[in-house]
Amino acid sequence: MAVASTSPLHAKPTTARSPPRPPPGFLPLLAHRARAPRLGPVATWRRFRTEAVKTQREKQQTEVAVEESFPVKKTTPLDGADDTMVPTDESWVVKLEQSVNIFLTESVIMILDGFYRDRNYARFFVLETIARVPYFAFISVLHMYETFGWWRRADYIKVHFAESWNEFHHLLIMEELGGNSLWLDRFLARFMAFFYYFMTVAMYMLSPRMAYHFSECVERHAYSTYDKFLKLHEEELKRLPAPEAAINYYLNEDLYMFDEFQTARVPCSRRPKIDNLYDVFVNIRDDEAEHCKTMKACQTHGNLRSPHSMQNCLETDTECVIPENDCEGIVDCVKKSLKSKD
Repeated sequence: MAVASTSPLHAKPTTARSPPRPPPGFLPLLAHRARAPRLGPVATWRRFRTEAVKTQREKQQTEVAVEESFPVKKTTPLDGADDTMVPTDESWVVKLEQSVNIFLTESVIMILDGFYRDRNYARFFVLETIARVPYFAFISVLHMYETFGWWRRADYIKVHFAESWNEFHHLLIMEELGGNSLWLDRFLARFMAFFYYFMTVAMYMLSPRMAYHFSECVERHAYSTYDKFLKLHEEELKRLPAPEAAINYYLNEDLYMFDEFQTARVPCSRRPKIDNLYDVFVNIRDDEAEHCKTMKACQTHGNLRSPHSMQNCLETDTECVIPENDCEGIVDCVKKSLKSKD
């Protein structure tokens, strides 16, 4: 059952018969955004570098509170130092990683803005197809590490699978709304997802911190996109019914997996309501905010825990313990090897 609605803001006074309605689930864009002037490569890189340094401002603009739930672990002073500031070498490495991530994110956003200026659900279909990729890329690498006997991260695998499961249902919702009706949209989404998978695997092996920050950037963009969409189309969305895929996921299925990916929340503390299509997008937007918090937590080594883990898991269960002397990725392994020689 799909119902289409025409926004009153687009209605034109006429005595003739109204034109055919748009396909089910497709809403007209209420306003066209002016195209931003193109910048040269040098100016563009400076812009991304400035944004990387001012990550706190970016967080405030997207209105996703991620610092309140996951306090960053304090480091002990090195060799009698007076403060606990991050070492200089790590500081520039982190800034470089974040600059590259912002550049890549902004590049993808520019492509999507160009292709999907007036087609919201097709854009959301592409976003959700891409959004699933990092989580099963992370799982692939973690399984490989476990196979090699390097370390086990049961909580990481559980949470990342739950994140992939959540994004999968977002994708089902967008497909039911007609976001995948055109062959070109399906091709573009799957083409980008294919290469994104291998890029994420390589990035995760190189530096998990960088891979998690890149996913945080993607989730922040998703949150911002859905939030703007809700503000523009609130009244119209409230008149449309909720897709069956959304009702099944948020109301009828076992919500263990729904609680699992929200590592900043106590299980069962969030239970969505689904009365119309507006409620569906509110819940999708809030899901993206929870993904963003989880990705922020993962950037601190060993800081992620399953919401369903026992409180004393890290102290009593050796399978949950992350060794102190292991390496997150190639970057950290090289840095630790150099420090051990010194």
